Amino acid sequence: MSASSTPETIEISGDMIRLGQFLKFANFADSGAQAGAMIVDGDVSVDGVTETRRGRQLAKGMLIEVRTPDRVLSAKVG
Repeated sequence: MSASSTPETIEISGDMIRLGQFLKFANFADSGAQAGAMIVDGDVSVDGVTETRRGRQLAKGMLIEVRTPDRVLSAKVG
């Protein structure tokens, strides 16, 4: 599976956002609990590195990828 060639940029209001919040904001997760489970399961990467911390701070320009059984979802923090 591969990510789409041009990931969508999700604009945030401040300079930083936590990973769990971003997954909900980008509609990759329906709830905080689902976002946490995806992170703990190792299905989420930040700039190509698997991330297991829900509270990881994300800055603008970072690439977030979520592996699902069907595909890889990707978005940049904007």
